[in-house]
Amino acid sequence: MTAEAIPSYHRRTALAAALFAALQAGTALANGGPVVPRFTDETASSGITSTYRGDWEFMVGGGAGSFDCNADGFPDLVLAGGEDKAKFYLNRSEAGGPLKFDEQVSGLELDKVIGAYPLDVDGDGLQDVVLLRSGENVVMRGLGECRFERANEAWGFDGGDAWSTAFSATWERGNSWPTLAIGNYIDRFEDFEPWGSCTDNWLHRPLSATEHRFAPPLSLNPSYCPLSILFTDWNRSGTPSLRVSNDREYYKGGQEQMWHVEPGKAPALYTQEEGWKYLRIWGMGIASHDLDFDGYPEYFLTSMADNKLQKLGEIPADGKPKPSYVDVAFAKGATAHRPYTGGEIRPSTAWHTEFEDVNNDGRADLFVAKGNVAEMPDFAEKDPNNLLVQGEDGKFIEMGDKAGIASMAKGRGGALADFNLDGLVDLLVVNQGSPVEIWRNTTEGAGRFLQLALRQDGPNRDAGGAWIEVKTGDVVQRRELTIGGGHVSGKTGWHHFGLGEQAETEIRVLWPDGEVGDWQTVAADGFYLVERGAAPRAWKPGEGM
Repeated sequence: MTAEAIPSYHRRTALAAALFAALQAGTALANGGPVVPRFTDETASSGITSTYRGDWEFMVGGGAGSFDCNADGFPDLVLAGGEDKAKFYLNRSEAGGPLKFDEQVSGLELDKVIGAYPLDVDGDGLQDVVLLRSGENVVMRGLGECRFERANEAWGFDGGDAWSTAFSATWERGNSWPTLAIGNYIDRFEDFEPWGSCTDNWLHRPLSATEHRFAPPLSLNPSYCPLSILFTDWNRSGTPSLRVSNDREYYKGGQEQMWHVEPGKAPALYTQEEGWKYLRIWGMGIASHDLDFDGYPEYFLTSMADNKLQKLGEIPADGKPKPSYVDVAFAKGATAHRPYTGGEIRPSTAWHTEFEDVNNDGRADLFVAKGNVAEMPDFAEKDPNNLLVQGEDGKFIEMGDKAGIASMAKGRGGALADFNLDGLVDLLVVNQGSPVEIWRNTTEGAGRFLQLALRQDGPNRDAGGAWIEVKTGDVVQRRELTIGGGHVSGKTGWHHFGLGEQAETEIRVLWPDGEVGDWQTVAADGFYLVERGAAPRAWKPGEGM
């Protein structure tokens, strides 16, 4: 390149960079854009002092379980420790105040914990917790007041002796006991240099439709080392399928997967003949949300420099969609494939991901935890977490740096939950080799909110698999109540909706068995317990659940 050509080259490069940024941001910037969220780092004052650490077995994982285990409405926490023991933190925050937690002994303090997923397995109204481990997985039964005991033997759960890195749960129709899916990583007893062999994933079904015990696990073969799995009703058929996002063994035919899991039938993979498209990524996390208000969920899949935002293809005239997805990440400004601050140009490594409305404008935003696996030279060392805020045009704008959550620690798992019950979603991130970080949402000018908790009698008390619909202006927000996904991090509790400036709205629930509830009016800026067959009941912090 000649000296005379250099200024022209730099001008073209700057123009190209500006054009690329504009394409990623979409037109929302020109229209003034959404309210910029603000988060305040309260790690030092929160009382949380936990670090996920360890060598090769703990380069993946590092999960957070968020759930209310003492019926006060405030989300408590269990945090994976890796080589150290897991830690439990009781939420001591006051409504609207700083985030405060106390470390307590709960029974969840096992070693070699990789991830944690809360759910009410036995339908007794107390949250249980599935702990994923390098070694035997353990189902911990909730005893009330945030105390837990091992339930593997009592419930017939075979915890195995694998390296488990993914989890999801559903209640298959007709069963009074849940079906648990567990994704397993590399065979930890094998010399796996340079890649190693993947261990079969497991499906833990009930022993029978009425027995409250698990049958011996069923292998899901082929398996390709997933880091995230999710039961989701992708086609609104009423029967969730199991999405699997895989990280390894592409040299053995590995690819992204989705399984038919139909009551009374053996699991079967969706095929290309059915419409499933062949896709290979370094799959690490899954998040789902109906972003375009069409009634079907979109899926964000995290990876190493190749994140995907998948939208269902054209719906046939018969109303029966095929499992054929198109990637709209670039068009929506959600590629998140390189660091946006810190000076790095190498590609990013993405892990846990969640959709939540962090500024309460009625549009779901997207969080992605980022961090190098260890010291991989081809990937960014300084790799900040993403906070992609959705504009009115459906495109996302990166606001992690403006929001104050652009940490350069090696992020892994996390949780977005309203820890102080002020109507704003807060953020916790588990890092590999450095302390957990927690931020309080202090956004000024945020919209109104609504938070709902579902209840029904019998098994599946918290209505996993239900859909909540909330009218917001000219659209209906829809949320599927899933258990699983993310990266080794799960949560139960309040389901959060932003309402913009609406003072009231209408809600209804599509219950897991297909019963459609009535539309019912509720006021904004409130918490409601929605019990099946009853009117929503307003709830305030300080009341029992």
